[in-house]
Amino acid sequence: MKAARILLIVVIILAAIQLYRPAKTNPPSDPAKTLAANTSMPPDVKQILDRSCTDCHTGNTVWPKYSYVAPVSWIVVDDVNEGRRHINFSDWGSYSVERQQHKLSQICDKVKDGGMPLRQYTWLHRGTALDRQQRDAVCAWVHAEQQRITARTGVPIPPPDRGGMHAK
Repeated sequence: MKAARILLIVVIILAAIQLYRPAKTNPPSDPAKTLAANTSMPPDVKQILDRSCTDCHTGNTVWPKYSYVAPVSWIVVDDVNEGRRHINFSDWGSYSVERQQHKLSQICDKVKDGGMPLRQYTWLHRGTALDRQQRDAVCAWVHAEQQRITARTGVPIPPPDRGGMHAK
């Protein structure tokens, strides 16, 4: 009898928390301001970023079914909002050149050290974890893009930043 009551309480709590639904947004973006439109990105790197980064770092999130069930929905929405706050590939063209240089460095640092994509994301989304070759391809593109920006604008490549994507 006591187990039945506990089960009933758990069911009621799970049902009640479904009433709080954080906003799952995909804000409109200008295609001319995207990372892809404003950089010289090789097709293999675009494919890597599209597969492993865009759900959290663009306004084009694909919201999976589990993102509609609390409390998982709270975590997913928070991860996406946090990712967009740190770097948003949809708004890349609105970043200053200095900020682009800094964010490019952070992309390579976080990919290289395995901090991105997030582990919980790769657990739930098969094929999104990056192997050594993919990490190297992203970093090679980052370095080439930074050199291209420096040649075009004179803005230097920033020194290594150990603060990761959460800085600046």
